[in-house]
Amino acid sequence: MKKQLPHILSLSTVAKSRLFEIQAVDLKFSNGIDRTYERFRPFNRDSVMVIAIDGEDLLLVREYAVGTEQYELGFVKGGMDTGETPEQSANRELQEEIGLGAKKWTFLRTMKINPQIMGHKMHILLGEDLYPNQLEGDEPEPLEIVHYPLSQLDALLMSDEFNEARNLTALYTLRDYLKKRQ
Repeated sequence: MKKQLPHILSLSTVAKSRLFEIQAVDLKFSNGIDRTYERFRPFNRDSVMVIAIDGEDLLLVREYAVGTEQYELGFVKGGMDTGETPEQSANRELQEEIGLGAKKWTFLRTMKINPQIMGHKMHILLGEDLYPNQLEGDEPEPLEIVHYPLSQLDALLMSDEFNEARNLTALYTLRDYLKKRQ
């Protein structure tokens, strides 16, 4: 049985910054209960995460994260530009962040980021058969490129410096994909 979606009674902006808008959403559920939820304003811009493999190594980046106020290790990622396919966005982000493109792309999965408060989707792609090509990116400083042996995926999964949920999801997805490919 498909549940009836709550009816949106009203929307209002609670807070707004240069990057975010938070909305209050007044809802009426099918059982008659009214409730106000808060969410980030929905936007139609998906993002990509790139798992780049160079030979027997994963290519990771170490990048400053203001949320934790430290440098974090993770995969190349970024927003999709209007009109781009996930593969085009992934290739552009890879070239901007680490100066490499990929000739071979494999779509691994799409994940939703915290759907209770956001409508955002991120596409995880595997990039292989890499070639040098640097594009200008929007990072304020060059990102450190970290080569990590594919043979040590389990160690990376347990590493204290690789612990962001999206990166972990991507790495588990890669591990399952590589097992099936063998």
